[in-house]
Amino acid sequence: MKLRSPPGYQSLTLVRSAMAVLQKSMSFSLMGTLAASCLLLAALWAQEADALPVSSQCKLEVSNFQQPYIVNRTFMLAKEASLADNNTDVRLIGEKLFRGVTAKDQCYLMKQVLNFTLEDVLLPQSDRFQPYMQEVVSFLTKLSNQLSSCHISGDDQHVQKNVRMLKETVKKLGESGEIKAIGELDLLFMSLRNACV
Repeated sequence: MKLRSPPGYQSLTLVRSAMAVLQKSMSFSLMGTLAASCLLLAALWAQEADALPVSSQCKLEVSNFQQPYIVNRTFMLAKEASLADNNTDVRLIGEKLFRGVTAKDQCYLMKQVLNFTLEDVLLPQSDRFQPYMQEVVSFLTKLSNQLSSCHISGDDQHVQKNVRMLKETVKKLGESGEIKAIGELDLLFMSLRNACV
């Protein structure tokens, strides 16, 4: 059995080597010092990356959710769409969506729901519910971009299963499923805030 070095050990060794090179290069040219400094900087970045948990990219700034104008637009769009939603028996974003998903993976789950909502619901319906739609799509696209590096390590079976069930429900309901998803943008907004901030 091969023993593994503790996390960050290789980065620490690299930092020490870079410092030794930097000290030796003091007597050499300016280029040598510059090269050693770059090596040290790269080693420090590598060490910092080793220390970060995989899910550290699954975060959004709270300020995204504290902009009164876009909050108002999002909730007005949801309200307007919910008035056109005739199916009040089905809930897309609720307790069932989070079933079996650990708290630390919920932001990743919401990233998946956000991307589906943008690509398969909002863009096909983009000519409706104006003037709110364009601004809300722009805002949600910004959040999606901020979560682009959000991944989880390990098994995401529960996440994928729950997202698949949501997608199937929307598809089965057809256009009324899309209207329902737009009517739940307020729930999407709140769930993103709760899971990702």
